[in-house]
Amino acid sequence: MSKRTINRLKAVLAERQLTGKWLADQLGKSVTTVSRWCTNETQPSLEALAEIADLLEIDMRDLIVPSRTQI
Repeated sequence: MSKRTINRLKAVLAERQLTGKWLADQLGKSVTTVSRWCTNETQPSLEALAEIADLLEIDMRDLIVPSRTQI
């Protein structure tokens, strides 16, 4: 079974020229945890997504891949 891309964390960090290490330091999380979020191996909690959105000054919805495609 292949992994589904659920969050856009890796793309958003790249767009802002930030690293997973920077995010891990800001959140007080391990680099491994953030790396697993970035590869969609695991997903951050809603609370963590809200904190990430605040740090990046973006809407939390920008961190999520839409579940439906628009026609």
